[in-house]
Amino acid sequence: MARPHDDVPAVRAPAPDGGPPLLVACALGVERFALRGPGRFGALLLRTGMGPYAADRAVTAALAAGAPAEHAAVLATGFCAGLVPGMRPGDVVVAEATRDHRPDAPEVACRDNAPLLDALRRRGLTVHTGLLRGSDHVVRGAERAALRRTGAVAVDMESAATLRAATRDGDRPVAAVRVIVDAPRHELLRLGTVRGGISAFRVLRSVLPVFFEWHRSLSLPRR
Repeated sequence: MARPHDDVPAVRAPAPDGGPPLLVACALGVERFALRGPGRFGALLLRTGMGPYAADRAVTAALAAGAPAEHAAVLATGFCAGLVPGMRPGDVVVAEATRDHRPDAPEVACRDNAPLLDALRRRGLTVHTGLLRGSDHVVRGAERAALRRTGAVAVDMESAATLRAATRDGDRPVAAVRVIVDAPRHELLRLGTVRGGISAFRVLRSVLPVFFEWHRSLSLPRR
């Protein structure tokens, strides 16, 4: 089980103009490692644990724990599976909306993602945008194709749950930025997985400053 209070205080930085901070949520230790290190920008960094239920619990607990996280903008990040032919490991997905794995789940809109798209493309990255679907398991083969037919461009296990938990008790700025680690022609467990994982790790490590450009662009209320 994730222990959010162990991770939330790990890295901190002043919020822009004295407004609420940025909470960056990821699931895996390797993702957390990519988002830290010498010279990295500060944030409230939360490792939720793997899967939608762990993400929901960890984000809910972090936001309910009081300052500094309670009024934070929330950004879900880490790795994902691409669903669109032609996607490659290291491509970036910026969600227009997320929807979790439940059949009746509503979408959570990411209304403030234009600065993310602009900043990522200025870095020369290949960026895709659209619906980011949630799953409670690793998606492969025919199931991947079926999700693509619903209009989704990528799938992961935590982003939708993270954003659902973040907006459950009211509106706040939310976003999801994922780096593709496997794609229709580069599925996990195939020969290219290791190379694709290295590419995705390097991209995730490089884009943290973009998250802070997005945060600074928000019109956040003062506390």
